[in-house]
Amino acid sequence: MKKVLVWLSGWVDSAVTAYLLKEAGYDVTAGFMINYLDENNPVCPTKLDLQVAKEVAAYLDIPFFTFDYRETYSEKVLNYMYEWYKKGITPNPDIMCNSEVKFKVFLDEALEHGFDMIATGHYAIIEKWTDNFFHLKKWIDNTKDQSYFLAWLNQFQLSKALFPVWNMQKSEVREIAIKAWLPNALRKDSQWICFVWKVDMVKFLEQKIEHKPGLVKDTSWKVLWEHKWVFYYTIGQRKGLDIWGQAEPIFVVKKDIEKNEIIVWTSSDLELYEDKLFVNDMFFLARNDYIFPLIAKAKIRYRQEDQDCTIYKEENGYKVEFTQKQRAIASGQICAIYLEDELIMSWVIK
Repeated sequence: MKKVLVWLSGWVDSAVTAYLLKEAGYDVTAGFMINYLDENNPVCPTKLDLQVAKEVAAYLDIPFFTFDYRETYSEKVLNYMYEWYKKGITPNPDIMCNSEVKFKVFLDEALEHGFDMIATGHYAIIEKWTDNFFHLKKWIDNTKDQSYFLAWLNQFQLSKALFPVWNMQKSEVREIAIKAWLPNALRKDSQWICFVWKVDMVKFLEQKIEHKPGLVKDTSWKVLWEHKWVFYYTIGQRKGLDIWGQAEPIFVVKKDIEKNEIIVWTSSDLELYEDKLFVNDMFFLARNDYIFPLIAKAKIRYRQEDQDCTIYKEENGYKVEFTQKQRAIASGQICAIYLEDELIMSWVIK
């Protein structure tokens, strides 16, 4: 009987994960990770999630442990966020959290305590093929697929992970929870990343980055307004600009960190669109022996529809050419490359 440590988050997906594994005969233990905790906030979501996770574990009659990873999370995720925002880059903390905390520190600790694998409620598919590689594939429902957030998992991490809800629609997962009378069966789904639930991102970043208003200009360098804080904005952003009286909606097209300025214009502005990316540090999830040029699909942000592209191997890296120009390619985000349903490679957009 395999021993599995389930990351029990307090939400229905991980609760059903634990339930299904126990029903299947696994030796199941629940683990809750404390990554971020606001001691001064009486309604801190971590506290509520912890309480719900305890109730689920008690109901399923499985052992429950908490793992305090605040120090690790601060070092691997928060500091990474602060440093990248300082450079005017918009990071993706979800992907870093998965590769450095959930499937690194949590996995390592599980193995040290005699567990064979860890399990989560992620909506993605892991398959071991005859080539002896573990392949990460999209979930059956592209609108809820979470493979993008797992784009930095290596072969060892994939080999030790279980995603029991991989073959179910979200509605099926909810139905299982209701029929099993799980305590959180009717809890509304979380739409938040890692720790960022009811956290004001501006106030959060102000803890480490100086708040300094600056100018908002159009592409002809005409001053339109004053922005609140250059680090709060990302390429393609519209919300929060507070600019009125324009004939068309306007978006951020550039950021000048040294001058503390934001450049904006309409969505039709050519400066908002690019048709190629250059890559120095490509990460391959499984095989790395692809024949280039390679025709594939790409995502430059979560929930984006697959974009046709061709990848070329060059002397100092790779070039990715998109069939259609891409709007608002933001530095710091992850570009994930898919062959059919398999996520095969990824990198940080520079």
